[in-house]
Amino acid sequence: MSQALFDKIESEQYRKEPMTFAVGDSVRVHTKVIEGDKERIQIFSGLVIGRRGHGLNSTFTVRRISYGEGVERVFPFTRRAWKKVEVERRGSVRRAKLTYLRKRVGKSATAVKEKGGRTEAAGTTKTTA
Repeated sequence: MSQALFDKIESEQYRKEPMTFAVGDSVRVHTKVIEGDKERIQIFSGLVIGRRGHGLNSTFTVRRISYGEGVERVFPFTRRAWKKVEVERRGSVRRAKLTYLRKRVGKSATAVKEKGGRTEAAGTTKTTA
């Protein structure tokens, strides 16, 4: 089959709203949990440590520390099992994958610089004339 036909079929399955988060952001993912005949929303909050793939095969990985253990969940972009993703804090990272955080323990396992405006460098003074 031609790639154009694949693209046409895939375009119908995409989510309508764009992804507004990046690697290094702290997010809250609202997942839909089905238990028997009941359905509820459960929140999984953590740090986005990676994104992979493209099109319908793209996924993102969220990691959090729960009771001293690292827990990771991989969410597909297009699957309807999660309702929305809220960004709690924007992170400033210089890598595409943050797998090095798996080796860390404690606060350093979730420490990512917060993205924001540049602050004045230490030791400099402002003079107004």
